[in-house]
Amino acid sequence: MQPYSTPFYFLILGLALIPIIVAHLWGKKLMWYQVLFTLIFLYLTFSDTRTLWALISFGIYQTLLIKLYEWYRIKQKKNQDVIFYFAILLTILPLAIVKIHPLIYPMPHPPSLLGFLGISYISFKTIAMIMEMRDGLIKAVPIKEFLYFLYFFPTISSGPIDRFRRFTKELSAPLTQDKYLDFLNKGITRIFQGFLYKFIIGYLIDTYWLHGIAISATLHPNFWNMTQSMYAYGLYLFFDFAGYSLFAIGVSNLMGYDLPHNFNKPFLAKNIHDFWQRWHMTLSFWFRDFVFMRLVKTFMVKKWSKNMITISNIGYLTNMLIMGFWHGITWYYVLYGIYHALLMIGFDSWKRLKKRKNWHIPDNKWTTSISIFITFNLVMLSFLIFSGIPNYAIMHSLDPHYPLPNF
Repeated sequence: MQPYSTPFYFLILGLALIPIIVAHLWGKKLMWYQVLFTLIFLYLTFSDTRTLWALISFGIYQTLLIKLYEWYRIKQKKNQDVIFYFAILLTILPLAIVKIHPLIYPMPHPPSLLGFLGISYISFKTIAMIMEMRDGLIKAVPIKEFLYFLYFFPTISSGPIDRFRRFTKELSAPLTQDKYLDFLNKGITRIFQGFLYKFIIGYLIDTYWLHGIAISATLHPNFWNMTQSMYAYGLYLFFDFAGYSLFAIGVSNLMGYDLPHNFNKPFLAKNIHDFWQRWHMTLSFWFRDFVFMRLVKTFMVKKWSKNMITISNIGYLTNMLIMGFWHGITWYYVLYGIYHALLMIGFDSWKRLKKRKNWHIPDNKWTTSISIFITFNLVMLSFLIFSGIPNYAIMHSLDPHYPLPNF
């Protein structure tokens, strides 16, 4: 069963959550049942034999890597760059194989043996842990806490991406009845909001707008059809993904955990930096902390450049290119990453130009509205690239038998 895919799924989920809710109301975490609940729903999600073994094998592999690196850092008290980079490479390797596999064995070949639902988000967790262990922020990794964090069911398929230190701190902290009642209220509210976003608004956009206009834009790629596709896909993507994130956070609340959020009114962003502070925040912050900031720090420590503008621009390009490749090794995902990097570079250039020219632009509701409008449309254009609809149009013009989009 695909997590959060149908209302019937929530009926089963709700019944299974009752003992956890009752236990929390009595001041108990009932961890043995939380583990059992997780195992049952993991089995229901990954019941295909090959997928289940891939999930288990991946967990064993990552656990061994984490524990070996823990032994190296804590017991041996060493911190050599070559060992760190080798550990990161081994941690990323399964995900890299999954991403590269379609290039080597395109459809209709079966997917990679390692390609199970959620491998990207689990990999992000372990990569971050290796980096924080190197920094000395994580001193020890108890296996039970690590496995529960790794396989935490509400977020396993598509996030939000949590951090080990935050999760274990919450796992070990007592949860008062008053605090849990607040979690319970928020969790139920978020789940119903998720229903509104995903099953009503997202469904209506997809069924009555996106599906038809994507086909029209493929067959007749004119300005009007592409513009409609741009807005239809961008809005659908938000409501579908934000709805899923609300489900994951809401279910986590019912289990007694308050996970980081993924969306904060992203279409009210006043500039591209503000947008990435609001859109898919756990992914954005992950790339900021573990790619951009570390690359900038490396440039400064190694003295590869003294020009901070150059360093930050290289950081933006690298950061967004990796994000693009993570989504998939196709030209439109890569272009999506480059496009956002150029937007960030352009915005920083605009800020420097204003400062150099001593331009004072008033900060009022009109300038704010204009900023939001410009940012919204620039972002929507990126979603058109990301959707692959232009790719469908190009491929269909070359081959009339090329499959039509099916959102």
